[in-house]
Amino acid sequence: MISEPLSIKQKFIKRLLDISLSLIGLILSFLFLGILLILTSIHTKSFGLLSQTRIGQYGKPFQLLKLKTMIIDGEDTTFITTSKDPRITKFGHFLRKTKLDELPQLWNVLFGEMSFVGPRPDVSGYADQLEGDDKIILSVKPGITGPASLAFRDEEELLAQKDNPKQYNDEVIWPQKVKINKAYVENYSFKNDLMYVIKTILG
Repeated sequence: MISEPLSIKQKFIKRLLDISLSLIGLILSFLFLGILLILTSIHTKSFGLLSQTRIGQYGKPFQLLKLKTMIIDGEDTTFITTSKDPRITKFGHFLRKTKLDELPQLWNVLFGEMSFVGPRPDVSGYADQLEGDDKIILSVKPGITGPASLAFRDEEELLAQKDNPKQYNDEVIWPQKVKINKAYVENYSFKNDLMYVIKTILG
């Protein structure tokens, strides 16, 4: 059983913010997103929109949308990515550095699968394996940004410096993210959400 730390009022206000910001974002970026999609398709030589299965609220999987930044073999199942990954295109490096590859996630927010602020949605094997009090993280929708995302904004560069990126992610970065995200949920406030959105926009 996953506890519900947010009140009905907090959930309503958070959802209202998500709908408002995602609608504004989609309207303002519609043409820009279309141009990025065309450029991404050219650089990856395939349709530039990527759909990946991620773990959402209450551990339920959903399809996360991203602009494609890599040329991936059909049998490639590696999800730990570093800045030195040879699969990333030149344009993909730009998209990942600026976080523009995550722009399509405004649709995920509008559809209610994600929130603007929250723990980043993980692939199977991480958030869905949380135990005990750590499961409180799954009580909220995953977010485009959040305290853990901001703390590890240079995660790919950090992983590129390690001999075993996956091991470092699993043994060092992931436990720290769990701690940060758990504190976020336990001490949730609308004021903090606004602060994380502003910090993300300002870079």
